[in-house]
Amino acid sequence: MARDEDYRPPGRTPEGKPEAEATPRDVVHVRVGSFVLIFAVVIGVIGLFVGAPVLTIAAGVVIVVTVVDMVLAVRGQRERGSGEAG
Repeated sequence: MARDEDYRPPGRTPEGKPEAEATPRDVVHVRVGSFVLIFAVVIGVIGLFVGAPVLTIAAGVVIVVTVVDMVLAVRGQRERGSGEAG
């Protein structure tokens, strides 16, 4: 439990709305992206073992797209001045 002197109230916009350091959208991109990466890597490895190049290439494309999406989400968080997303 946090002590009272450690509590920092959330910042407010000029309109009086609370400012969030981590937007839910970026957090979801990072968390869901990590699960997608796990499954895409597994599917890609299975495709390699089975000898299905189309499956392996599709998994590789999914991996690249997911990594780019996660990098953009983390970069967006850092540009807003907050900490790590997710």
